[in-house]
Amino acid sequence: MTRKQALDDPQIAATAWARFRRIMLWMAAGGALCVIASLIFLRLWAGPMPIHMVIATILGVWLTFMLGTGLMALVFLSSGTGHDEQVIDRIKDEVIENE
Repeated sequence: MTRKQALDDPQIAATAWARFRRIMLWMAAGGALCVIASLIFLRLWAGPMPIHMVIATILGVWLTFMLGTGLMALVFLSSGTGHDEQVIDRIKDEVIENE
């Protein structure tokens, strides 16, 4: 019987996903700080803003921050659990290397 690897093992998966959620919670707080900083900067630079601009700024900055964070956290999750090592590169023998 082979040993389960990476995210196939429930214990490793539970630990990895808990770490992922912890990273995302901390980064959500960091995203909120970025939103506050951007609103303060825009207030000082442009003066009073319409409510639509405030809402668009909040959504744009926070969602962009969280998208980047989520994708990077998934890269760390995949790499940290050994999931990347399980991938079989079927075309590695077909690639011609330049001399």
